[in-house]
Amino acid sequence: MVDRLANSEANSKRINVVEGCFGAAGQPLAISGRVLIGEGVLTKLCRKKPKARQFFLFNDILVYGNIVIQKKKYNKQHIIPLENVTIDSIEDEGDLRNGWLIKTPTKSFAVYAATATEKSEWMNHISKCVSDLLEKSGKAPNSEHAAVWVPDSEATVCMRCQKIKFTPVSRRHHCRKCGFVVCGPCSEKKFLLPSQSSKPVRVCEFCYDQLSSGQLSATLPPRSDSYKFPMNNVSDDDDDEDSSD
Repeated sequence: MVDRLANSEANSKRINVVEGCFGAAGQPLAISGRVLIGEGVLTKLCRKKPKARQFFLFNDILVYGNIVIQKKKYNKQHIIPLENVTIDSIEDEGDLRNGWLIKTPTKSFAVYAATATEKSEWMNHISKCVSDLLEKSGKAPNSEHAAVWVPDSEATVCMRCQKIKFTPVSRRHHCRKCGFVVCGPCSEKKFLLPSQSSKPVRVCEFCYDQLSSGQLSATLPPRSDSYKFPMNNVSDDDDDEDSSD
């Protein structure tokens, strides 16, 4: 079905419409063999709070952006190659329902659909696209992903030292390895995580010691038995705010 749609006029028009909505600031999306599978609004758990984002699923990439005018204008375009994506379901809790994690080597975050049916459709389509891509390329599924950031609101004190309380002066920072919210003194060091940046990035004291001693890989995700926090409360940096910390 996807192969038949690849060079169809209807598919080309749909992709051109998406390109137009992102305007000149967006990347060109129309390439040979690319098919727009579906689109919709998902709630993305950002660093500060959940925010609505427009998502577009193609047969090889996942694109999302900020909604300026629904169905007419989007900005801050993000493009994620599906070949690197793994997804995991998140259990419902409170107002955050019908969610799943989108994990890649460079960035990982949680999204939530409006209904359980919508969640199932998104996850099934993403899984099918990833499976088809890996089958064609002969590559193994990705085993490496960036940490998913704990939202600022989930930590009133440093998650490492458990002592320093966050205030307008004592700011929150995020460890790029484990995703914990930590204080300045607990995250003064940097370490090179090649999948995330070509330059050393901020990591907490615990992860730095583990990485420096070789007990923790700079490319593989932290072990689940070493890092435990509620999966319904994970996020990444805000798309429209300074996320340097």
